[in-house]
Amino acid sequence: MIPSQKTGLMLFMHSKAGLCFFDSAQGNAMNSSSAHAASGPHAQSTETQNDTAAAWDLALGRTVLADIADPALTQALQVTLNNKTKPLGSLGRLEDAALKIGQILGSTAPALEQPQMLVFAGDHGLTARGISAFPSDVTWQMVENFLAGGAAVSVLSKQNGIALTVVDCGVKHDFLAGLPAGTTRVGLQVRKASGAEQGTADSSTQPAMTSAQRDQALQHGMELVKGLPGNALLLGEMGIGNTSAASMLLSRLGDLDIAVCTGAGTGLDAPAVQRKTEVLREVLALHAGATAPLDALAAFGGFEIATMVGAVLQAAHERRVIVVDGFIATSAIVVAHALQPLVLQRCVFAHRSGERGHEFMLQHLGVQALLDLGLRLGEGSGAALAWPLLQSACTILRDMASFASAGVSEKADDPVAVA
Repeated sequence: MIPSQKTGLMLFMHSKAGLCFFDSAQGNAMNSSSAHAASGPHAQSTETQNDTAAAWDLALGRTVLADIADPALTQALQVTLNNKTKPLGSLGRLEDAALKIGQILGSTAPALEQPQMLVFAGDHGLTARGISAFPSDVTWQMVENFLAGGAAVSVLSKQNGIALTVVDCGVKHDFLAGLPAGTTRVGLQVRKASGAEQGTADSSTQPAMTSAQRDQALQHGMELVKGLPGNALLLGEMGIGNTSAASMLLSRLGDLDIAVCTGAGTGLDAPAVQRKTEVLREVLALHAGATAPLDALAAFGGFEIATMVGAVLQAAHERRVIVVDGFIATSAIVVAHALQPLVLQRCVFAHRSGERGHEFMLQHLGVQALLDLGLRLGEGSGAALAWPLLQSACTILRDMASFASAGVSEKADDPVAVA
């Protein structure tokens, strides 16, 4: 199938008729044979978001993302950077960021436009096992703080001109209670999966989500991104207990012992971290058969991570710059990468979190983060902090003079030794 940008991604689901595929935008289902017949081995993609964004096919039950690698463009970007009025590589990681953004947007003069911060929120049934230092009510209370403009991600987004939207993916709270039917709240999108009103189930007794809930959450993430302006998506999240879900996703998909993946989260002391680790080990054992990426996602949760995975896949499909925050946001990338490795071509990792497992996530993905400030707040705060550096990287490419245009002499090929 060669969908237009408006068509979005194809989700796969099991039905009585066998494996079928669901078009998230059109609402049409087809069986696997008709989906295969509609696809082509030589499907083509364009370089612009407004045209057909990418060619999609389905192989082994996984979406296939277009390869945007362009050696000629990469060389042109590198030549442009090298010819700026500076010693080679003297702007360090800023030059790496400029190169990356130019590759994603397909331009030697990239411009980041109308950045969108999505903060995905959801509650976790596993908190009943005492795996967090804070009660689950903090999730909805912090969502209200986001909407009131008082959270770190709120003020940082405002400072940097980033549009902020909070997404209720499965928070144990009704943010529209008492309001007339059809009322909306500025900055809030309610995209709960069916049955997600209380958050995920307790994954120590059953899967956190059903496969249907997982697929609906993925679809919600895709639909959210399709409706956003701009060419950059910044990832944020909120959910008491979601470091546990992220740790288990890393352990299962990264084939790492859970003790390596588990940290203090919202501030657990060492004995509490040990108890948390023991609980997570039990959960992993209960769901030992959940080894495929989407099976692991359903087993461990959460709704906010699943919705984020859908958003990431759609953003990658549309060739947006995806600015990844910390531990939880990167766990969504771990899942998306397991489904489609080329998603990393579209990602910029904002910072290396102080949360224990994040370093191992970055190693698993083979990527390097832009900042290392010891942050472990989440919310998207690190992505917002990195944003002005990404803007500066683009400005260097577009506006900084070259040696030729400035009339500045370049480095001599054979410096003359001074006696």
